[in-house]
Amino acid sequence: MTERVRTPAEYIAMLRRRWLLIAVLAVVGGPLAYGVSRFLPTKYKSQTTVLVEQPTVSADIVKPVDTTDIGLRLATMQQQILSRTRLEPVIRQFGLYPKDIDRVSMEELVSRLQKAIEVTPIQPMAETRAENLPGFYVNVTLDNAHTAQQVCTTVTSMFIEESLRLSQQRSEGTTQFLTQQLADAKANLDAQDGKLAAFKSRYIGSLPDEEQSNLNLLMGFTSQLDAATQALARAQQDKGFAESTLTQQLSAWQASQGGHNPETLETQLVALQTELARLQVSYTDDYPDVIKTKNDIAALQKKIGESNNPKTGTEAVKSAIPSMEPAQIQQLRAQIHTFEQVIAEKTKEQEGIKAEIKAYQDRVQSSPVVEQQYKELSRGYETAQDSYNQLLKQRDAAAMATRLEQEQEGEQFRVLDPANLPDKPSFPNHLLFAGGGFGGGLVLGLGIAFVLELKDTSLRTERDVEFTLRLPLLAMISTVEPKSGMTAEPKLEPRGVDHMTVGARS
Repeated sequence: MTERVRTPAEYIAMLRRRWLLIAVLAVVGGPLAYGVSRFLPTKYKSQTTVLVEQPTVSADIVKPVDTTDIGLRLATMQQQILSRTRLEPVIRQFGLYPKDIDRVSMEELVSRLQKAIEVTPIQPMAETRAENLPGFYVNVTLDNAHTAQQVCTTVTSMFIEESLRLSQQRSEGTTQFLTQQLADAKANLDAQDGKLAAFKSRYIGSLPDEEQSNLNLLMGFTSQLDAATQALARAQQDKGFAESTLTQQLSAWQASQGGHNPETLETQLVALQTELARLQVSYTDDYPDVIKTKNDIAALQKKIGESNNPKTGTEAVKSAIPSMEPAQIQQLRAQIHTFEQVIAEKTKEQEGIKAEIKAYQDRVQSSPVVEQQYKELSRGYETAQDSYNQLLKQRDAAAMATRLEQEQEGEQFRVLDPANLPDKPSFPNHLLFAGGGFGGGLVLGLGIAFVLELKDTSLRTERDVEFTLRLPLLAMISTVEPKSGMTAEPKLEPRGVDHMTVGARS
């Protein structure tokens, strides 16, 4: 009993009591709003449909430079086009707001035009599940139909031109940036290439890819050293044997020169001629041994001619002819000389081979350090080369996208429906105003009726009595109003509680 909750029947009773007020306000509201709309200034709306055309070349072939969402780009262009810098020339060009242009600031006029221009994206159909924006509408609402059409056409052209300009600007800017980055990457690559070339020139023969060849050459030089060592040992052994034989031959010859076995001049001549023939086989006539042997043969022939004199021959030979070594001894001396040359050559060859072995051993030992440094330089060179190749591909792709934008083959705006010339004003809509006035009057009547019912303190039902008096109702006595000639029927008094009996429960 502390809270009053009204039932639907009570609300219906309220409407029955206040229906006249509600009906009057609803009926009056429609014509009143219609009449007001006749005095409002008319507005005409011109609309353009702009289609967003996809690039003619697939994005898989030529990737666009600007991958920003078209909705975001459209919002950015809208802020730029609807700025004061872009709209003030439009106001002056078409003479908009002529009555207010002298007494109102340009900022306010620009603000009015901004509110008159509406850009609405076209939402793709849900069935297509497309993510790209298919297009947008440009609506311009002004007080003159022709002016609205002209301004709508101008604003649409500004959107198309701005889209093309921004696309080309981004493409060219990206291409220039990548070109500069490519130049820097090329300079870095050239520097790395120079360092790598200098390193190879400095450590030529010790590079990692030459390690196996160094080992093979080292094994070859080791074999050559073994062969030279063996040849040197044989030459030394042969020289020792020849020197021993020469010693024995010299002893025998010197003993024969003492008178034990004298050798005749003819025998010496035959031996010299034999030695000369042997020398001429191996040497030319200018060879010193050949010349010496020829001189000895000539001297010996001369002595033999003088020895034909029986008186002085024997003595002259003994006194004047020098003792000549036999051919065997001379051959032994020549062999010893040859062995000495061989030993000298093999010794020199052995020293050269040892030097080569030492150099290749140093190369093999320094290979790990050189390999580490080479890997560091190679890693830097490969990184610079990869960066250069990647930038080169990106620069070429950006340049191709720029050419695509310049030839207007990329994504662009195209006017699908040009700005229309409105044949009737879009504002005010008289029927809409009349309907709004009717609805407003109805709502106003309901509101006033509800307020009046809340302020009314009359007791009409037993629930009103119980809620007001905080006491339970035992019975109600209806007011009886007799009518002439008819039996009176009980009637509940609509107002007050004068005829009601209220009692408290015992």
